[in-house]
Amino acid sequence: MNESDIRLTPIKNGTVLDHLPVGTALKILEILQLSKPEKAVTIAINTESKKMGRKDLVFLEGKELKKSEIEKIGLLARGATMNLIKASEVKSKIAIELPEKAIGIIKCMNPKCISPIEGLETKFFILQKPLRAKCFYCEKTMGEKEIANAIK
Repeated sequence: MNESDIRLTPIKNGTVLDHLPVGTALKILEILQLSKPEKAVTIAINTESKKMGRKDLVFLEGKELKKSEIEKIGLLARGATMNLIKASEVKSKIAIELPEKAIGIIKCMNPKCISPIEGLETKFFILQKPLRAKCFYCEKTMGEKEIANAIK
């Protein structure tokens, strides 16, 4: 590889989300509320990948993700990789898994559900194949597209 092959500038400190399914990078920026970031954010959409064929990437300078943020990403991009960067070196690398439960990160799509009416924290059981989320309160089940739209 030579310098002309490098398309993205590595970050010094922060988080890199790698192996994201194509089309998820912009949704991830939205759910992380990074429309006006304080530090640099770099994304690559539909870039080449030896492992996946094509992928998205997100570089978040100066940001470490909270557990709830990682769980949100897991709902959109299970199997993605999160790299924690310190002093321009990868300090940890983890596979982002699908959470078993989603507490307070998805809103229920059922207008009659008690959770928004009573101001309760939402709770969902996550079912893997196919991806579904079942509300603890009203038992409404949402599919993958509904989950992506309901992440808050």
